[in-house]
Amino acid sequence: MVSNPVHGLPFLPGTSFKDSTKTAFHRSQTLSYRNGYAIVRRPTVGIGGDRLQFNQLSQAELDELASKAPVLTYGQPKQAPPADFIPAHVAFDKKVLKFDAYFQEDVPMSTEEQYRIRQVNIYYYLEDDSMSVIEPVVENSGILQGKLIKRQRLAKNDRGDHYHWKDLNRGINITIYGKTFRVVDCDQFTQVFLESQGIELNPPEKMALDPYTELRKQPLRKYVTPSDFDQLKQFLTFDKQVLRFYAIWDDTDSMYGECRTYIIHYYLMDDTVEIREVHERNDGRDPFPLLMNRQRVPKVLVENESPIPEDKDRRFVFSYFLATDMISIFEPPVRNSGIIGGKYLGRTKVVKPYSTVDNPVYYGPSDFFIGAVIEVFGHRFIILDTDEYVLKYMESNAAQYSPEALASIQNHVRKREAPAPEAESKQTEKDPGVQELEALIDTIQKQLKDHSCKDNIREAFQIYDKEASGYVDRDMFFKICESLNVPVDDSLVKELIRMCSHGEGKINYYNFVRAFSN
Repeated sequence: MVSNPVHGLPFLPGTSFKDSTKTAFHRSQTLSYRNGYAIVRRPTVGIGGDRLQFNQLSQAELDELASKAPVLTYGQPKQAPPADFIPAHVAFDKKVLKFDAYFQEDVPMSTEEQYRIRQVNIYYYLEDDSMSVIEPVVENSGILQGKLIKRQRLAKNDRGDHYHWKDLNRGINITIYGKTFRVVDCDQFTQVFLESQGIELNPPEKMALDPYTELRKQPLRKYVTPSDFDQLKQFLTFDKQVLRFYAIWDDTDSMYGECRTYIIHYYLMDDTVEIREVHERNDGRDPFPLLMNRQRVPKVLVENESPIPEDKDRRFVFSYFLATDMISIFEPPVRNSGIIGGKYLGRTKVVKPYSTVDNPVYYGPSDFFIGAVIEVFGHRFIILDTDEYVLKYMESNAAQYSPEALASIQNHVRKREAPAPEAESKQTEKDPGVQELEALIDTIQKQLKDHSCKDNIREAFQIYDKEASGYVDRDMFFKICESLNVPVDDSLVKELIRMCSHGEGKINYYNFVRAFSN
């Protein structure tokens, strides 16, 4: 018998009673809206609000369902299908491991380096386990660089085993064809790939540098003897202090010459000089402010054939062809000079400097005389001597030459006829005064052998000895000595000047310069 769950009475006809407290007998709502969509929900209560028991599971039913296996319902689970096979050349296509390495190479035939460090890149191709070694090309290295080992599978031992990516790591040595490479680092892709495969990477190392290459990168050492003169002190002391001098240029001896006034400024801060021209109103001249820009001016200007010291002893033979006005230059070979002699310039017409391209002016016969300066394509030559035919030609064609050229011929002939002071000294070697002079010169040579005044001292005196007599004026002598830093205050040098002094205020510089030459 089933009892009434509300009143505890048997559920029989006539024994059931309605609950008089119930007032709502509508059906529960089974339709609803969620996020704008109509959804169906199962009712949980019936008419009158009584809870429906058949729509919910009891605790016993829930426990029974929990103990049931799905196999009984759905059967045995099916195995998942195997993954598609992907070959290595597709899976690892264009995937390359890159390692930075170096190897040491012996250099037995060099005195500047004993070994050489060569930096390389080792590439491992994952698609076929091949490797290659490439050295980055360095310009002007003189070494065959590039691909050192072409792409191939490399053996790692005598048993025929090949290198695998599991064998590679940072901070290890690998030997390939007898060369030992030190692996120091790898790129980011290589590091991520090896760590993803469970390989623990060693810490990176610094790339070794080639000692000879690093030495070449250093600037060349220049040994400069410090000067006792303090230029900074001079600048700070004499800044903005200028000496002004008023001067004239008397050019009345030349045709259409005149006297022109100038102002000379001497800047004490750096010993520079500038010359300004003084213009007058309506003087008919262009108003150029400067005759000479601010610069340092040498007291004695020594003109040199080139700035190369070896060129001052070179001698050349000029040939001028009267029929064609062409010039050829020949340099006599000098043994052990280091300069190949022979033809220096073939027959050609030589244009004078400062001539225009549209109106070129070529050298003529009147331009060649003793002491003349001939500029040939940027190279300056000084005529020192001529042969007998040139002397006779100049004498017979005196109208073609300037007074300066004729005077040079006369001085040259006079020099040939009169013995030089050196010859006179040789003839009087037995004179006690000559022996005393030779002893004094020898003493000064030993005492001043390292003095800086030895360079160009003879050339400086010869410039002011226009007649090539071997003598210069006393005032000019001391000016030249001062410009060349000759220690004229030295007691031995003073005695040498006294012995070289000649009458009429002249000094024999031939014997004097011997004391400053080796």
